[in-house]
Amino acid sequence: MASFIDMSRVPFIPGRLHATNSPYQRYGPKGFMEIKVLGNDSLYVRVDLPGVPDDAIRYRVDAVRQKLVFFSGEETLRDGVKAEDLREYSGSAGLGCDCCEITGVDAKMKDGVLRMIVSRVKVKDHDNKCTRFVPPNAGKSGRYGYQRSSDERYLYDVRSFNIEDILEDHPFVVKGRKDVLARQQRTSDGSFHFSVDMPGVCSDDMFVLPNENQIKFYGENKEVYEHDESCRIFLGAVDKTSCCSSYGIPLLSHDIAWDAEFGVLNIRVSPPPPPRNNNNNNTE
Repeated sequence: MASFIDMSRVPFIPGRLHATNSPYQRYGPKGFMEIKVLGNDSLYVRVDLPGVPDDAIRYRVDAVRQKLVFFSGEETLRDGVKAEDLREYSGSAGLGCDCCEITGVDAKMKDGVLRMIVSRVKVKDHDNKCTRFVPPNAGKSGRYGYQRSSDERYLYDVRSFNIEDILEDHPFVVKGRKDVLARQQRTSDGSFHFSVDMPGVCSDDMFVLPNENQIKFYGENKEVYEHDESCRIFLGAVDKTSCCSSYGIPLLSHDIAWDAEFGVLNIRVSPPPPPRNNNNNNTE
């Protein structure tokens, strides 16, 4: 299946980074969260919660002020992941004004992304269109604090500063890892496990492309939801020095297996079995 991937579609300029929420995102909407006003004055809220099962999200509206939607969820245990590394999410989104109240929420969790349509009604009359949201920095997630061009579509040059200093931690992780790439310790059989977040990408649209030097991974959410501006494309690699059981054993001699679920790609690199001893000891 990998031979059908058209890599020419993947935007990439060496030394450039598309979004600060993921070093592997090459295209599409940025940020762990996005809030925007729809034509009917409802709010569209997108929240990346990779690893949370589709039926395991919880949400509720603040019953007192009717301004916020609280959401939470947890990852499920899987092979190669320690229980203490499982992520728990908790956060809120909604109105930052005094003139509106939430009247309803239509929520859907799919492939590690929570999408909500938040209906609201004005309780105080005014002529201005209300655009005050919570959290107030929702529109800044994924975007640089360093402007390198007057064209907002331009990818920013990261060669002048440390990329680790501008990558964001996930703001809604209250327990577990906050990085988009999880490097796990080797298991007792010498296997190396790592996971990559690709929120919004289903398992059928994630691919692993190993060669003699590295393990490349690719994902694209081909199903673009109604209120998303475009698809999202992810592309990255892990060097062989990080996952080979021995420097003397070629990477492609290892057993490389992967699976994907709830917007997370899981890869396992296992060493080849030891060579058989063909020497026969004959007894007289």
